[in-house]
This record gives sequence, C-alpha cells and structure tokens, in this order.
Amino acid sequence: MAIEVRVLLLFFFTALLLFGETTKLYLKDGGYHLVREYHVEGDRVRFYSTERSQWEEMPVSLVDLDKTERAKKAEDQKAVKEAREEDEEEQAERELRREIESIPMDTGTYYNDNGKIKTVPLAEYQIVTNKKRKTLQVLSPIPLVPGKASVVIKGDHSNFIVHEDRPNFYMRLEKEERFGIVSLEPKKDARVVEDISIVPVAKQAIENRKQMDTFQQELASGLYKVWPEKPLTPGEYALIEYGDTGDMNDIELLVWDFAYKPAAK
Repeated sequence: MAIEVRVLLLFFFTALLLFGETTKLYLKDGGYHLVREYHVEGDRVRFYSTERSQWEEMPVSLVDLDKTERAKKAEDQKAVKEAREEDEEEQAERELRREIESIPMDTGTYYNDNGKIKTVPLAEYQIVTNKKRKTLQVLSPIPLVPGKASVVIKGDHSNFIVHEDRPNFYMRLEKEERFGIVSLEPKKDARVVEDISIVPVAKQAIENRKQMDTFQQELASGLYKVWPEKPLTPGEYALIEYGDTGDMNDIELLVWDFAYKPAAK
C-alpha cells in the first residue's frame, strides 16, 4: 500500500512539474518563444506565450517542430528523473530515521537479525599474566606489570551466534573511543582477544590483536553501524571498544563476543 501511495504521489508531482514548466518553441530563424503549451492546428501553431500571458499563433512553416519536440522530450525526462530522485532521497531519509529509532538508547552493542534488533551481551574477560588472572567487564584502566599478558574470554565458543557472513552491528558509545571487530584466537578452554607486551623502561603497552577491516557509519551522535568489509569465515569473533594510549597504566577495553556459523541449508 505504501509503495502504491508513493507511486501516485510521484505521478502527480511529475504531472504538476510538466504542466507548470515553460517550454521553448524554436523557430527556424534561430529564435524561440517561451510558451506554456502549444498545438499544431492545420498550417498554424497555436501557443500560450508566457511572456505576454496570452494565446497567439503563427504559420507552422516558421516553427522548427523537430527541435522543439526533442528539447521538450529531454526536459520532460529530466523533470521525471529529478522527481524520482527526490522521492528516493526522501524514502532513504525515512528508512534511516526508522533504523536509528530502532536502536535502544542504552550504551552497548546491538545486532540486526533480519530486522529484529538483539542486544549483544558484554563479555567477561580475564587478564592473564605469568603470575595472576584478573576478571574484568568494565571500561577502566587495567594495571599491568612488565612482561606479557593476554586478554582472554573463558570458554571455547560464544553463546551469541550469527548466521550471516557480513553481519550488521550497532555500537552506541558512552564516549568517543576506538572500536572494531577482531578475530579471536582459540586457546585451551578460552579465546584470546589480544596479547599485550609491557615495555618496562618506556612504560608502554604494545597490544597485538587480529583486527578485521570494517566499514563504519555514524548514524547519529555516539551511534555507529559497523560491519566487515569482507565475508567472515566460520569462527569466533568479538566487537571491541578500546582506549589506545599506549600507556601501561591506562589500557581500557570493552568486549562483546560472537560466533559466525553459516545457516544450515
């Protein structure tokens, strides 16, 4: 029904444009008259002059009808194209507004599953060093000591499954941070989000993660749409939000894990 209404509106809008536009009635001597409409009546051309706001006529032998018709046809096609483009632009704007309004206002990550918006659970991860583990689930500085550490999520597989190889995610951020999609490295009873090397002298943290190439679109202030540039291969992944300062005492990270499994055929 909505499509039929748009078609009718486009038709009437186009008709209005065509009816109200000015056409050039070309003459064989190189000149022209600006007219609203014209008709060939026997050996005469009758036209409504927009310059003098009245009906006039002249011998058809003085009028270049072929050039006039070609020009009018081109003008009509241009008017129809512009009307269609305007309709498509308005439709795209309405769809974008509906898409934005479908995402909850709470900060977090969401997944578009065939038009249904699902919340992706925030993952609980651990910082594993040679000496200890620390469980975290907040975006806050992670205190580290010189050496190496790994950010891991317990369990072999994520409970959040997607079945499309280029899933669309939405991230509503509390503050401006970097974000993206990473491939998780399987480990015994866990999945590695990233490895961290701590340089004691420089007091720097070097983070090594398998970050995917993604497209990112800002839909509204603090709301981003993110999806892989290339199709994913079956496996374990995560969306991450992070502060990347390089300071060993100021590493921030949020993780939302998911698995890609092709749908059964």
